[in-house]
Amino acid sequence: MPESFALVRLLNGLFMGVEVKAFQSIGLGAAEAAQRAVKINQALGLELLVVLGLIAFFVIVRMSLSVEKPNPAQQIAEMVHEFTGGQADQVIGHGYERFQAFVTCIALFVVLNNLLGLIPGLDTPTKLPEVPLGIAILTFIFYHYHGVRVHGPIGYLKQFAGPVWWISPLLFPIEIISHCARVMSLTIRLYANMFASDLVSMVFFSLIPLGIPVIFLGLHFGVSLIQAYIFMLLSMIYLSGAVSHEH
Repeated sequence: MPESFALVRLLNGLFMGVEVKAFQSIGLGAAEAAQRAVKINQALGLELLVVLGLIAFFVIVRMSLSVEKPNPAQQIAEMVHEFTGGQADQVIGHGYERFQAFVTCIALFVVLNNLLGLIPGLDTPTKLPEVPLGIAILTFIFYHYHGVRVHGPIGYLKQFAGPVWWISPLLFPIEIISHCARVMSLTIRLYANMFASDLVSMVFFSLIPLGIPVIFLGLHFGVSLIQAYIFMLLSMIYLSGAVSHEH
């Protein structure tokens, strides 16, 4: 993705200067240091915008909470909270409140990054595989951490061995592979769908600038919502399996 908007250029101007000086301090020339410096692309810049926007939104909601006269931001936050809470209660069950903030942030982050592709001149960050991969790895670490926290290291590992001891040598590696495959499943599902949706919209806009492409923008909107919901739902299912005592 190109450096297509001011935030990316600003971030590169700030951080690349620091990187270049760091490389020069270990003896590299200016040209080589500039070549080795990592550039921030549009996807990362858009992700940072989404994060900052979500932080600003929740700060505004927190500062303007009102029981008698809730403002539109508070009403939206309450709707999102009730929706994710209802889903988490059904999937995770007792104690879901501990995980609701995480799954809510995952859902909002994914859906907002998906919807950025509707803005002319911007690409969808989640159509790059490294973006959903990063979210999937975070989800993987999060649910395993809570599995260990709830059951303890030994108790959690026993879940991978199965209920019968004599098939444990077979089940244990299968379970390990299955959990690692979850990262790829989350990544490929989100990446492939958003890449295809973005590609279809781009092709029809290049062929027919007006009229019909609007239909595919609506399709992109629907795919964005569905994929964010699926990502959130799968995260809840993995959390439920990790912290559940029924094995």
